Amino acid sequence: MLKVLSHSCRFKTLTPIIPSTVIRHGTESSTPLLRVLNSLRGFTRPNPNSSQRAFFCTDSSDGSDSPPAVEAAAAKTADGEANAAESNSSSAMVPAVFKPEECFTVLALPLPHRPLFPGFYMPIYVKDPKLLAALVESRKRQAPYAGAFLVKEELDSVKASETEKNVYELKGKDLLNRLHEVGTLAQISSIQGDQVILIGHRRLRITEMVNEDPLTVKVDHLKDKPYDKDDDVIKATSFEVISTLRDVLKTSSLWRDHVQTYTQHIGDFNYPRLADFGAAISGANKIQCQQVLEELDVLKRLQLTLELVKKEMEISKIQESIAKAIEEKISGEQRRYLLNEQMKAIKKELGLETDDKTALTAKFRERIEPNKDKCPPHVLQVIEEELTKLQLLEASSSEFNVTRNYLDWLTALPWGNYSDENFDVIRAQKILDEDHYGLTDVKERILEFIAVGKLRGTSQGKIICLSGPPGVGKTSIGRSIARALNRKFYRFSVGGLSDVAEIKGHRRTYIGAMPGKMVQCLKNVGTANPLVLIDEIDKLGRGHAGDPASAMLELLDPEQNANFLDHYLDVPIDLSKVLFVCTANVVEMIPNPLLDRMEVIAIAGYITDEKMHIARDYLEKATREACGMKPEQVEVTDAALLALIENYCREAGVRNLQKQIEKIYRKIALQLVRQDASKEPSVPVVVVEEPSESKANSSIGPSETVVEEESQHMAEEVEGSNGKTAKTLESTTAETDLAAEKHQTSDDQHDGLEHMSEAEKIQDSEANKTAEKVVVDESNLSDYVGKPVFHAERIYDQTPVGVVMGLAWTAMGGSTLYIETTLVEQGEGKGSLHLTGQLGDVMKESAQIAHTVTRAILLEKEPDNNFFANTKLHLHVPAGATPKDGPSAGCTMITSLLSLAMNKPVKKDLAMTGEVTLTGKILPIGGVKEKTIAARRSDVKIIIFPSANRRDFDELAPNVKEGLDVHFVDDYSQIYDLAFGDDKKS
Repeated sequence: MLKVLSHSCRFKTLTPIIPSTVIRHGTESSTPLLRVLNSLRGFTRPNPNSSQRAFFCTDSSDGSDSPPAVEAAAAKTADGEANAAESNSSSAMVPAVFKPEECFTVLALPLPHRPLFPGFYMPIYVKDPKLLAALVESRKRQAPYAGAFLVKEELDSVKASETEKNVYELKGKDLLNRLHEVGTLAQISSIQGDQVILIGHRRLRITEMVNEDPLTVKVDHLKDKPYDKDDDVIKATSFEVISTLRDVLKTSSLWRDHVQTYTQHIGDFNYPRLADFGAAISGANKIQCQQVLEELDVLKRLQLTLELVKKEMEISKIQESIAKAIEEKISGEQRRYLLNEQMKAIKKELGLETDDKTALTAKFRERIEPNKDKCPPHVLQVIEEELTKLQLLEASSSEFNVTRNYLDWLTALPWGNYSDENFDVIRAQKILDEDHYGLTDVKERILEFIAVGKLRGTSQGKIICLSGPPGVGKTSIGRSIARALNRKFYRFSVGGLSDVAEIKGHRRTYIGAMPGKMVQCLKNVGTANPLVLIDEIDKLGRGHAGDPASAMLELLDPEQNANFLDHYLDVPIDLSKVLFVCTANVVEMIPNPLLDRMEVIAIAGYITDEKMHIARDYLEKATREACGMKPEQVEVTDAALLALIENYCREAGVRNLQKQIEKIYRKIALQLVRQDASKEPSVPVVVVEEPSESKANSSIGPSETVVEEESQHMAEEVEGSNGKTAKTLESTTAETDLAAEKHQTSDDQHDGLEHMSEAEKIQDSEANKTAEKVVVDESNLSDYVGKPVFHAERIYDQTPVGVVMGLAWTAMGGSTLYIETTLVEQGEGKGSLHLTGQLGDVMKESAQIAHTVTRAILLEKEPDNNFFANTKLHLHVPAGATPKDGPSAGCTMITSLLSLAMNKPVKKDLAMTGEVTLTGKILPIGGVKEKTIAARRSDVKIIIFPSANRRDFDELAPNVKEGLDVHFVDDYSQIYDLAFGDDKKS
């Protein structure tokens, strides 16, 4: 509560409005204004700048230091009331001989932050030793007065600390120019070190400088301009200031110290003092406070103070709203938390809800209950132990979450839950043929698996590995096998896998531990006998986290996977019923111990006939549906498909073929949409013209004739391109005629004409659809897929001397290659062999063996021929940019060298393959099917294979072997007779 005490000043004009009774030290005061302020007591408001004005002045009735209004009261020594007030007041003043009004020459003290108002304390720090010594000396001479002047702000934006530092460094005129002219006469209350406590008394104005160091100035004492105490404007303004101060104190609790100190030490309280008080305790900046200090008009001073306290009021409201919003947010969250906790406690007491641990335990028991009879005993024991452990743990502990996750995985696995398998061989055969063409070996193996399962009454798991080039359907057939067996399907790729934990899981002690892929598979599919496709098993990585290929040994071993142990679960899992299907491109990349556990089924590439069937029956149908087209809109001829396969998609698989077919259909879709867009503006023209023609004919009969003639004309045009569409148009025309006859009997002619126009619109749309059919043949194929990628592998129609066609296996299937040998130079003892064509080490060794065998054969056939001893030869295998390796080109190299030595070309349409030993024996090779397909593609009629490969050739499909003259040889002498013998003998 702001309680201002006075014993000498009364405002008689305010008496009728506000009765005044203010108590100070047991004495009553009759000041009406103080009674109004009395209601403000108890609220607080510390100002942000309180460090600069932490104290207030003493009662102005203290001796000679009191203001003039108080001096008048002090002069009345006969008044007992005044004497009592003087004796009881608490004074912080230092008695002085000089009166304040007698001080006309004072030391100038710079105030860097805020001005000093009369009646207020202010501590300042004096850094100048001379100025501090002068102040001490002045206080000793019992003239403890100085002038306190506010420092002007610099134009440049400088920090407050730097400004204060610069002020202390200024001297004389420089310092004088930086000070405001109007300041305050301040009494030096005390000096402690460099801290000086000042008490403001009255306003001063600098007139001239007396001394530069320390700065001493002459001053004039300023008095307030005369004012009418009964002026209504002054009264109203002062009451508004008081009301605003009261509101500020109600909304804030930071001014308690200011109010209490002021009420204890102020001697009187009038309108000027009210203005000073409001400005001094406000949070205004120093410029605004200086304006109040310089203002001598009491009304204007009150108005300036009112603005400052109003701003303070707005700041207090904003502060209050911010505090209220934060408090509401915090209290709302606390209230919600308390209510939730109370609700949980109430539900628990009533038995409506259990705690988290009980609910979790009930959920896990409910999950394991259906499979409890099928679940292994050791698993049930572990689950019971973990459930008991869960009840003993605190919900906030980390071990609780580990146990809960562990139980979640344990109870989610399908222990003993198997899906019903399909033992119908015919149905399985139908499903496999629906999805894939060919792949006879794979389908036969699956049917064998089903047959064995039917005879046994139950099926066991197997590990099958499908190997072959990319795009032959290894991955996609896995899903078909699962559908044929009625098993759940799960696929995961191990290409680039380098962490054993992906297979066998992490230890539970690790943060974020998870089971391996197999446990995740069983949880996802929900059965214990799924079909698991392990993709890219030949591309397993190896890193710092172990060797996954070794971890796969336990998983893919039929003898071990019945008790597969995952590191996370740490209980044996039965995987013996799982059918594992692995895929690989190159079997040689699979480690031998892992390969030994798998049953390998090689899937060779598709020949042209098989690709034609796949493209026509599978790829084209699926692509047409994906592009939203109908069969009558697009036609791709067999010649176009054949050219697409031969010239664009020669690889073993059909993935690139599918991409090219999709490319064709996408371009056709764009073509059809553009045609529709170009025809759209013409449609409304036809619709508008038809009614106008009908209106031109007054009777219904002529209009009928017009419609019939137009319909017949359209039908005749379309009949030339498609008879089926013509029939549709005829039936539509008949319907139009019937509709016209019906409308002829009615009275409304216009309705009949509108109906006929709709029928004609339908005919137009059908005719347009028929006319938009796109035909793709060999002639315009390049418009859709670009220029051919592959050209004929056959370079020579008739191979010249020294050139022989060989057969090679590649990742794209099979291909033909030529072995070319030419003479470089001849001379005595210059016999040598130079090799080019990016040949591997094995192939280079084969060339050396061929060179040795060829010299022996030539010596036998022509003993006088010294061709190899005296000739430098160059053997090249095109194309030079393609790396080549392998031993199967040995017989081809020998034939090429002999052809050059004897200057005799080999037979036309002949190709051969086989590894040769130094004694001339022919050893078996691989990739018989791919090499046979490559020979057919190059129109080769005669093929030479090693005798050991007769079994592989006999297993080929009849359409692959058709039209080929195949010879099987054991020794190179047989090849010599076939390559260089007479046609009749061969």
